[in-house]
Amino acid sequence: MAALMSQPSINPADEAISLGPIAVRFLLTGASSGGSVAAFEVTVAGSERLQAPAHSHDHYEETIYGLHGRLTWTVNGTAIEVGPGQALCIPRGAVHRFDNYGSIEAKALCVITPGVLGPEYFRDMLDVMKASAGGSPDRAKMAEVMRRHGLTPAPPQPHA
Repeated sequence: MAALMSQPSINPADEAISLGPIAVRFLLTGASSGGSVAAFEVTVAGSERLQAPAHSHDHYEETIYGLHGRLTWTVNGTAIEVGPGQALCIPRGAVHRFDNYGSIEAKALCVITPGVLGPEYFRDMLDVMKASAGGSPDRAKMAEVMRRHGLTPAPPQPHA
């Protein structure tokens, strides 16, 4: 009789993490891919700005693939709209953020290579948001969570 082998699973971390107007659903984690990749869907309600500060990461690339609506990704100061069927690769070290300036919900697939960022980051950010009791989240605590998970918060930019 053949030895039992571990079978691949579909959506091993099929968990929706709701961060207010943003929802994240992991499709693959680093743990389920031998560390090679993590993939998640991000859904952003219409007319929503990301609450977390712009950031960079030195240990992985992030590739974005638009599924529905349009997200505006600001990468090293340049605004780039990503819509359905369009892709954007954010290299290591690039300072970036995203916003949904449109009136409809937007959804994108985010692929992290290697797969070093997982659902734990978003769960920890959710804890910071819950602690704010509906007010603005503590940006210093958000920055601490970001650093703990390998993201480097960008310094605040003056508004033009």
